[in-house]
Amino acid sequence: MKKSNKQKIQYSRSDIISGYAFCAVWLVGFMVFTLYPIIQTLIFSFSDVTVQQGSIQTESAGFSHYLYALAQDTDFQAGLKEYAIKLVLYVPVITVVSLILAMLLNSKLKGTGFFRTVFFLPVIITSGPVIGIFIDQGVASFPGVEQLINFEALAGSVPAFLLDALQFLTSEFIMILWFSGIQILVFMTGLQKMDKNMYEAAQIDGASKWEMFWKLTLPALNPTIVLNVVFTVVMQSVFSLNPVISRISKYMNATGEGGGYGYASATAWIYFIVMMVLLGLAVLVFKKHERRVKR
Repeated sequence: MKKSNKQKIQYSRSDIISGYAFCAVWLVGFMVFTLYPIIQTLIFSFSDVTVQQGSIQTESAGFSHYLYALAQDTDFQAGLKEYAIKLVLYVPVITVVSLILAMLLNSKLKGTGFFRTVFFLPVIITSGPVIGIFIDQGVASFPGVEQLINFEALAGSVPAFLLDALQFLTSEFIMILWFSGIQILVFMTGLQKMDKNMYEAAQIDGASKWEMFWKLTLPALNPTIVLNVVFTVVMQSVFSLNPVISRISKYMNATGEGGGYGYASATAWIYFIVMMVLLGLAVLVFKKHERRVKR
């Protein structure tokens, strides 16, 4: 019989009380500032909300707000479509670009520390209004990209959706680099924790760098890729310049049908469900790939 090397740690009563006390601070803050507003917005989404001085009056509206948003509000539907298309394009491009940059910055070359700082600076100094100004000034795209790529000539030989995707990526590529700072650091952490012995063994067996990337690096980074995909989806979904979020903010101050806190809450919940579905699909795709690699 093998004896277990795990030893059960005994905590004193004061240590247990201190642990619960530290957790209680977070739990109270979560319930008051996060859980309660979430439940309140769910109640508002099924109600007509009237804000009066010193009170909030609610009247049951059933599913009318949800039905109006999904069946009649073309503006909100267009925002959801734009959000979904942008997410489908942004997530794989940001993931691939950040992985490539992380591998370059992880190499033993002079100046890598400077470039690590350069790629992470936008995470610190930029915000929604700042990026909005940059986009208005044309900083988000490559200068002169219209002269380098003749999109009109491509229209006759390339499907419309591919042409739209190409135009979007060329116009937003600088912003994609700006959104890749944290993902680069996460990938670099994953790369630095990888066992160097397996690369030496593969090199002795005659494996090329390309084979080592596909057979060793990429499978080992699968959990990190899933983490970055989740972070990218959430980051793009809560970004202040997101087309759906701007519409929901507008609905809060509007009056009549298709406006007010009740309708804004309903659209926010629809947006949350769509975001979770897209997030689940993205994670499912990469998890399925991870299981295939392990086989």
